[in-house]
Amino acid sequence: MEGLSPLHRRVAGIDVHRMLHVVTVLIEQPDGSVSKHSREFGGFKRDCRALAAWLSELQVQLVVMESTGIYWKSVYAHLENAGITAWVVNAHFIKHVPGRKTDMLDSEWLAVLARFGLVRGSFIPPRDLRELRLVSRYRRKLNSMCSSQINRLHKMLDDAGIKLGAVVSDIHGVSARAMVRGLIEGESEAVLLGHARGALKRKTEELAASLDGDLSERHLFVLRHLSDSIDALQRQLADIDAYLMRAMQPYAWAHGLLQTIPGIDQTAAALILIEIGDDMTRFGSPERLACWAALSPGNFESAGKRKSGRTRHGNNTIRYILCECANAARMTKSTLASKYRSLMVRKSHKKAIVAVAHKMIRLIYILMSRRQPYLDQAIDYAAMSAKKNAPRWIKQLKAIGKWPTASAGAAALAAI
Repeated sequence: MEGLSPLHRRVAGIDVHRMLHVVTVLIEQPDGSVSKHSREFGGFKRDCRALAAWLSELQVQLVVMESTGIYWKSVYAHLENAGITAWVVNAHFIKHVPGRKTDMLDSEWLAVLARFGLVRGSFIPPRDLRELRLVSRYRRKLNSMCSSQINRLHKMLDDAGIKLGAVVSDIHGVSARAMVRGLIEGESEAVLLGHARGALKRKTEELAASLDGDLSERHLFVLRHLSDSIDALQRQLADIDAYLMRAMQPYAWAHGLLQTIPGIDQTAAALILIEIGDDMTRFGSPERLACWAALSPGNFESAGKRKSGRTRHGNNTIRYILCECANAARMTKSTLASKYRSLMVRKSHKKAIVAVAHKMIRLIYILMSRRQPYLDQAIDYAAMSAKKNAPRWIKQLKAIGKWPTASAGAAALAAI
């Protein structure tokens, strides 16, 4: 590394494995020479505590480790408790010279890169949000399982000749769910049709035909298990959502601010906040946040020709959440929906959704940096507020006797 000036005098590199952590410490002496110290530690809690204590004893200023699976998390937590600055870096940017691959050489290479400032630490959220990620990502898994079970139930009904999914818009809506339970319990056609609500009441003939199938005992056996499984998963999801809402109290300002963006409800706002945190200074710019979220267009140009614009790798969780929000935003009356419609002239649905999600992540950065809610010129906020609150206002006015009666209204008109 000739010609480069060291930025840190006491650094350490850790090659992290499941049950082995190889550590190399480089210390610059007053005369300019560099001393090297290397040790190996196990993967148990006592070993991680000993590792942190050894680095504290050597007064290490900066520790660098690769983002190896989830094995770095325990080491990072112990270093954080010891007050030692630690960076987790992307393994893609620190590949060692081929042919010289050992654990000790890897840890030394990490220390060298850290000493000269040639690596950049990845975004690691605070401990509270790191732990909430365990809950939010488990929620995503449960939601996927629930969707899979609903699809299986739909397939089982079709297998029995019941075409309910072709008549109702949502096979797991209130009406359809009640009808499926009625089929399992052997209710009559009249009782089944009585479960219809809203616009479905006008489709009596179609519903009757769709519910006429051949349910065998084995169909009923599987349907009963699927229905019980779906109900159990939805109870778990409701419990997790309630837990996440309580956990959002310390971040109430950011949680409420995110919900002002079309397509983002309170659950999505919580999931986004858990992934990116409430401090945008960690990212530095909306472009870097979008790149970290795997939503920026790729940049691949050679000989003056742009060859590909596909997105790069990044945080797939936040990308998934924002694409879901973009899909919801396209059905609102907002500029985000206008952007989607304009892109659909020349793009596919998926590409348009990613582009809208990219716009949303940039909006999130700007709004949270300024701590200002989102205001969309295409939305009449006064009318939206009145539509939402008018029934409650009218009910309260009637309760206290302030709602004008017909005679009072006629008298007022006559006075005019």
